[in-house]
Amino acid sequence: MMHRRDLLKSVIAASLASTLPGSVFLSQPAFAAPPASQASARRYPWKNWSGSQQCFPAQRLAPKSEAELSELLRQSTGTVRAVGSGHSFSGLVPTDDTLISIRNLNGLIEIDDEHKTATFRAGTLLSETGPLLLANQQALFNMPDVDQQTLAGAIATATHGTGRTLKSLSGYIDGLSIITADGNEIECSAGHNSELFRAAQVNLGALGIVTRIRMQNRAAYKLKRDTQWVPIDELLPAAERMSNDNRHFEFFYIPFTGMALTDTLNITEAAIEKGEELDSNSGVMDLKMARDVLSWSPKLRQLIVGSYLKYQSNHSRIDHSYAIYANNRNVRFNEMEYHLPVETGLEALKEVIQTLESRFPEVFFPIECRFIKAEEAWLSPFYQRDSLSIAVHRYFEEDYLPFFRAIEPIFQKYQGRPHWGKWNSFSHQQSAEAYPKWNEFLALRAEYDPNGRFLNPYLKDLFGINRG
Repeated sequence: MMHRRDLLKSVIAASLASTLPGSVFLSQPAFAAPPASQASARRYPWKNWSGSQQCFPAQRLAPKSEAELSELLRQSTGTVRAVGSGHSFSGLVPTDDTLISIRNLNGLIEIDDEHKTATFRAGTLLSETGPLLLANQQALFNMPDVDQQTLAGAIATATHGTGRTLKSLSGYIDGLSIITADGNEIECSAGHNSELFRAAQVNLGALGIVTRIRMQNRAAYKLKRDTQWVPIDELLPAAERMSNDNRHFEFFYIPFTGMALTDTLNITEAAIEKGEELDSNSGVMDLKMARDVLSWSPKLRQLIVGSYLKYQSNHSRIDHSYAIYANNRNVRFNEMEYHLPVETGLEALKEVIQTLESRFPEVFFPIECRFIKAEEAWLSPFYQRDSLSIAVHRYFEEDYLPFFRAIEPIFQKYQGRPHWGKWNSFSHQQSAEAYPKWNEFLALRAEYDPNGRFLNPYLKDLFGINRG
């Protein structure tokens, strides 16, 4: 049987044979990360997953206990930033002073069977939580589709999955512990140090270093995943209904094809059924190949690739919830994601698609759209607002800035709030207008970190603090 990638190549080659004497490839300049300040050959550089953020910290530390972390904070000077897995595309992490990895602070600490809660050390990867919880007949309510982030990094930026009735990971925190700049540990929850709790649920690493997180969970469950290829013109009128009819619903629009992939997940009692799984990595590289070869004619690109996608098979599989949520993302990219009021999000998406397809023929990564329930964390982009999340991407070797800067005003026009871990240019003034509890967060930050130990240049700009 011919592999799907070989089939697509054959379709493209046959179409080109009748229109061109040879292949045409779109030349793309390599994208380099911006230079870090004070770069030194004596310092080992830190880079994020995509390579778009980097720094040359004077110290790179990885404490093995909370006591060691407390002592490091008491003894260190200058700026301190915590880092998990490096999956943020914004400037949250970089510092040329002290970078502290929390990966050694990992593992399950405590299970409460009666209340269905579990306490993890903050450096535990999301991928590690699923098996640990399943062994104790529990599961997270929801998860994102990338599970290589640390739990602390994920909650710091309101990382989320999809589901009209489901909140981000931050919305399911039952309590947490945080070590402040003076090395003291503070516990908080909705009923204890409640203001600090609401601020720390989405904290940007600006209040201290989170060490323990107690998650409110539910009984373990299985999910059935169904994927289907649908013309975007048919999908958009049905999208809101589908978000209400399924526990989880998201879709991916494939630029210059007119086609979208829908992804629905629902709880099932059926037996595990692995089935054939879509390979998102080879799929993205197929789209890149089509972009390179057919860049000279967006109409032909839509005809060939769109027609190809119309006849792709639908897929289903059943597994434990954590195994269904996660996808391997081995093709690197840079990302911008905004969260818009659910009432206007689809109108914004139409403008995003029109702008992309009229001005940026080099873009091939799918646009991802997800639905998220409102929550109460002060700096959550979903604060008291049901949202439609729209994410755009660029291949990691290509310059993402012109594309992101063209799309971002559309998101902001529709009152979008950015994902804190994705690229954005949201200013201090914009944040103050978008977040009703912004000033309360800044006041607490100043109280718990009066000397600005956890503030790097990105956060100083965001919080309106004079760097001098």
